[in-house]
Amino acid sequence: MNLPNKLSLLRIVLIPVTMLFMLPISLYGFEPSGWNSFIETHGLTIAAVVFIIASITDFLDGQIARRFNMITDLGKFLDSLADKMLVIAVLIAFVSTGRISAWPLAIIVLREFMVTGIRLVASKQGVVMAAKMIGKIKTVTQMIAIIYLMFEPLIMKFTGDDYKTSLSSPCAVSVIGDVLFGICVIMTVISGMDYLLKNISYFKEDN
Repeated sequence: MNLPNKLSLLRIVLIPVTMLFMLPISLYGFEPSGWNSFIETHGLTIAAVVFIIASITDFLDGQIARRFNMITDLGKFLDSLADKMLVIAVLIAFVSTGRISAWPLAIIVLREFMVTGIRLVASKQGVVMAAKMIGKIKTVTQMIAIIYLMFEPLIMKFTGDDYKTSLSSPCAVSVIGDVLFGICVIMTVISGMDYLLKNISYFKEDN
């Protein structure tokens, strides 16, 4: 396995690490108060650092693969899979904490299922589809929005706002986060429609 593919796998490995610092532990009544208190105070900031490292691997694996001619079908698959798993897992955590609504997450998940379906149909015809530029732009907007949402508690410490209160009564910091997340949802829809319209021919050929 080449280096770009290892970086994609590393991104997948970092998903549970990110989740570990985003969500308190509550398992059949087992709730370590010390750890959960630490997570409540510092968890999202640490998760943001891990997420940024994972995002950097997304940039590096593509750059290395193109520069050293290491592009493979496995690499195309792993790169796309790692991006989807990372973003969806983190957004599920944000839904669990009440920071975002389940509706935008549903839109993002459905878009990813649709794109995956198109890729499966294309693969039956011997075509392995790499991520398109508009898809990369979508991923960048998602990562920017997620990183900002993760740093919100830290930012609010400087602005004097309370993070828990902001979940029900938005402040300027959380409104900016909502706008950034809204942009990433819009780009998700646009990229999904672009993907569908440009590749609908695969469905016609499959029939």
